[in-house]
Amino acid sequence: MTADPAANAAADAADRDLDQALALVSRAPRSDAADAAGATAGGGHRAATWLRARETATRAGSAVRGRTHRVPLAAALGEVLTASLDALGDLPSFDTSAMDGWAVAGPGPWTVRPGASALAGSERPAPLADGEAVRIATGARIPADTTAVIRSEHSREAGTLLYAERPVVTGQDIRPRGQECRSGDLLLPAGSLVTPAVLGLAAAAGYDELATRPRPRVEILVLGNELLTEGPPHDGLIRDALSPMLGPWLTRLGAEVVSVRRLGDDPEGAEALLAAVTGSTADVVITTGGTASGPVDHVHPVLAKAGAELLVDGVAVRPGHPMLLARLGDRADSRHLVGLPGNPLAAVSGLLTLAEPLLRALAGRRPRPRYVVPVEGDVPGHPHDTRLVPVLLTEDHAVPLRYNGPAMLRGVAAADALAVVPPNGARSGQELEILDLPWASGGCFT
Repeated sequence: MTADPAANAAADAADRDLDQALALVSRAPRSDAADAAGATAGGGHRAATWLRARETATRAGSAVRGRTHRVPLAAALGEVLTASLDALGDLPSFDTSAMDGWAVAGPGPWTVRPGASALAGSERPAPLADGEAVRIATGARIPADTTAVIRSEHSREAGTLLYAERPVVTGQDIRPRGQECRSGDLLLPAGSLVTPAVLGLAAAAGYDELATRPRPRVEILVLGNELLTEGPPHDGLIRDALSPMLGPWLTRLGAEVVSVRRLGDDPEGAEALLAAVTGSTADVVITTGGTASGPVDHVHPVLAKAGAELLVDGVAVRPGHPMLLARLGDRADSRHLVGLPGNPLAAVSGLLTLAEPLLRALAGRRPRPRYVVPVEGDVPGHPHDTRLVPVLLTEDHAVPLRYNGPAMLRGVAAADALAVVPPNGARSGQELEILDLPWASGGCFT
């Protein structure tokens, strides 16, 4: 498709306008000394740096006392082991054939045992006499006194005799008992993520249930009177883009979403929000919108009434700087609230900045490994804050995508990841940290 120069020019102008707007609405971060003085005087708060906010979320989740339950193997997928996986017996539990072919005893040629074969799942065949051979299938028990297994493709029959077409080594293609593990061996330590391969290992070892840490339970509260649940936007009303998105996204992050509710941002909605926050039995409450200081932004007053402790109150990141993290209850048995901004891409920023590290820690999972990729092309930055920019990942580069404004989902819908752009931007070829989107990276097993 031929590029439209006018459209490209307009998009470039839009990017420049965005950068100018980001600079206009930002203030330089206050110094620690000024922050302390402001806090003492009852002044404004200082937004946390992006990295510090993520670290705070991880520490908050790690401080909560972990639960455990025993579940059937299939129900354990995506959870974390709370007890080690130990071998219940030897694996394999008997000598088995590693190939289809012939079990032979002594040097060849061998006399084929007439009308007999060793099959997987059948009883152990009679011992082999010296110079005798019996047909055998992969996984079948090895007859006593077997010297080796000869693969079918490496042998030749002539009448009642079997000849090897390659040298035969004692023990070849035999899986001896206990080759993989002995009874009591540690197969996997506590803290291991239950993947499909772990389920296979547990089943092979004889387990029917596993002791795991339950998924964190999450309740989603979408705030706003201007949200439509169907049809196109009209008359100052907009579609609720967050309810369809947040539940599946949080599920891919390893959470159990117990409910998604919509609340108004009027006084009645504020009372309903307080009741929801104080009465929720979920481990994490996720709210959308209402985290700034506008006339209908009720999240801060509600948290104050609920006696919550603000752990993160604003993050120096664009989009999404009004996000917050609060603790409800004491440290070991606490619940948490993550307040996401109402703009869709800003909410995504909050998910990746605060919700993901909190949920990983609550689930007992290790922080996601950090990695960097060189960016293709210059990326404008904010004067003081980190930017999260949707990117496509090629074999060699992260390619920034347009439509990355706070209210836009078009860019992230086409993206593989978000790139972490430092203040003042990045030059082409500069390595940037990459935050994989859960569907692009495989996410959590569900």
